[in-house]
Amino acid sequence: MPEGPELHLASQFVNEACGALVFGGCVEKSSVSRNPEVPFESSAYRISASARGKELRLILSPLPGAQPPQEPLALVFRFGMSGSFQLVPREELPRHAHLRFYTAPPGPQLALCFVDVRRFGHWDLGGKWQPGRGPCVLQEYEQFRENVLRNLADKAFDRPICEALLDQRFFNGIGNYLRAEILYRLKIPPFEKARSVLEALQQRRPSLKLTLSQKIKAKLQNPDLLELCHSVPKEVVQLGGKGYGSESGEEDFAAFRAWLRCYGMPGMSSLQDRHGRTIWFQGDPGPLAPKGRKSRKKKSKATQPSPENRVEDPSPPSKALSRTRRAKRDLPERTATQRPEGTSLQQDPEVPTVPKKGRRKGRQAASGHRRPRKVKADTPSLDPEGTSAS
Repeated sequence: MPEGPELHLASQFVNEACGALVFGGCVEKSSVSRNPEVPFESSAYRISASARGKELRLILSPLPGAQPPQEPLALVFRFGMSGSFQLVPREELPRHAHLRFYTAPPGPQLALCFVDVRRFGHWDLGGKWQPGRGPCVLQEYEQFRENVLRNLADKAFDRPICEALLDQRFFNGIGNYLRAEILYRLKIPPFEKARSVLEALQQRRPSLKLTLSQKIKAKLQNPDLLELCHSVPKEVVQLGGKGYGSESGEEDFAAFRAWLRCYGMPGMSSLQDRHGRTIWFQGDPGPLAPKGRKSRKKKSKATQPSPENRVEDPSPPSKALSRTRRAKRDLPERTATQRPEGTSLQQDPEVPTVPKKGRRKGRQAASGHRRPRKVKADTPSLDPEGTSAS
């Protein structure tokens, strides 16, 4: 999902692609988006962008003499799990373009689109950064570092370090792949207590005998966790392209995939934290690792069975079988909600939380009693076997 570097790269893209363009007309929202309408219309305006942590601000600035008279309007975007900006010809709008800004004539019309396939992204009018988010790890490093070390008494640091790194009140811009890469480089177990890891940084002081150049060299050669929270995202920005991407597809993601050392890589282990997010690591997970859960190790492609030697997975049960299973259990069908009701900055806020498993209740027949179940001697059991989340 998009993290701090991806938001920063998106702001660079908007400024570079739209810097010389003049936009005009109304801002258009898709009919299926639940985000607010954007009440802006101008015959000529420009678009610029800036990023802070996991948010991007878009500013629409009318040109002198544009009609109707209009004050500049700012929008703040959070990309959710799949948000991005694209500039395309008007007649080639992407399928999931939920907000569209059109260039003014003359010339072929283009559209700057906020594209969000999974629709967890959001925009707010007014241009204010979301309250409660800490300083940006990329662009406000000194304030970010001070904010963390000043608040180590907060209960967020009672949690494992891998969970604390997703708390946007303190680590604004850090997400799932970044936390894995940062902890891996320092060989810090992901389920070590966060306060134990960070308290040592309060005492860290460079020797007074070192010259300035020696201090800088020592800092570069032995960075601490907070320094890597700044430098590792910066590496992703310097790669260019689009940053985080899927394992196959566009060439823009190739440099990023080559850069990864830990996240989703062969030979690495994984566990789910208490929010259901998968953390990748190597070695011991740490003392606060979830009890009763076994870590999984990703195999390299070389060790995976070849297609001719691979055991075929059992085919999934048919819909008819599923209906039979529900009928035998007298269970109502369950539906999944697409958007979480609320989010908290104490976890990565763009990701829906994993619902807790509840007790299933049987549904009585309308007559108040159940029909006797017919049992066939040759019928295999339809009870599902236990499964584990991937």
